[in-house]
Amino acid sequence: MRQALKNFSIWFERNIGWHRVGLAVGVIVFSIAAFVLYRILRNISLAEVGNALSNVTWTQLALAGFFVALAYLTLTFYDYFALKTIGRNEVPYHIAAIGGFTSYSIGHNVGFTAFSGGAVRYRIYSASSGLSAIEVAKLCFIAGLTFWLGNIAVLGIGMTIHPEAASMVDHLPPAVNRAIGIAALTGLASYTSWVSVKPRVIGRSDWSVTLPAGKLTILQIVIGIIDLTCCALAMYVLMPAKPELDFISLAVIFVSSTLLGFASHSPGGLGVFDAAMLIALPQFPREQLLASLLLFRLFYFIMPFAISLVIIAIRELVLDIKPPVEKMPDPHHVNASKVVEEAAKK
Repeated sequence: MRQALKNFSIWFERNIGWHRVGLAVGVIVFSIAAFVLYRILRNISLAEVGNALSNVTWTQLALAGFFVALAYLTLTFYDYFALKTIGRNEVPYHIAAIGGFTSYSIGHNVGFTAFSGGAVRYRIYSASSGLSAIEVAKLCFIAGLTFWLGNIAVLGIGMTIHPEAASMVDHLPPAVNRAIGIAALTGLASYTSWVSVKPRVIGRSDWSVTLPAGKLTILQIVIGIIDLTCCALAMYVLMPAKPELDFISLAVIFVSSTLLGFASHSPGGLGVFDAAMLIALPQFPREQLLASLLLFRLFYFIMPFAISLVIIAIRELVLDIKPPVEKMPDPHHVNASKVVEEAAKK
């Protein structure tokens, strides 16, 4: 049985590949969401959407901008934490901030964040700090781990407290969603305990990564929770005043919709995120909710994307003048070279 599974795995990777499965799933999710979104918005009044936009107060806009800025500030610590984890302690925070901010803001808008964000990171860290492609891959893995730990924590807490909110998205009974939330928190606690017992290494040779230990894993979870909480708060302050909706319920719906958008690989979860939010919040007038979603996209996607393009353009001009940083030589290689030189002299 084990050999049969191994043979099937080899055949599957050679002939199909998980990347094609992921792409197919993304296309299916996007297609369904696009159809649903069309059904929801086909009779919408653009005049009423414009009226809803004009009714948004400056206080709401200022608060939304503040929470989005905090969210992106938190994203910079994804990279800074990952750099410390892979042993590149010499890379200063301001480089990590540029790498984290630009990679996420561009990845969010381009889609396929793992690849687009990884390419941006490689350009920044290889030129400024001499990181290799393997080191950047490790950095992306640790940053992604922080993201998923935060998502599991937020969804686990939210689905345990307000399972009805999750039911608005996945249409499962509240009891099932509460069980899923408890299972998620149990799994998170088990993982934290697992990495606390002893150093856990995954991968082989140069591709191996030592997972953050217990206390550092808790720090990862906290970083992820702060990031997602700030994003949800930005959406929350832009929501229509009536009918009332508690923050935890919105946070569960928001994070669930975000993950669906992430699974689609569409730029910014376009269509998928919006359809999920509109379906999960039928109590709000469609025009008003659409106005809130448009403003959130402006603050969280478009504005950071524009700022990132400016940062990268300025940085590329500077790199044309300043020579790139060379990768630090391997100390073992240096010692070996010295031994060879001394032997040759003798």
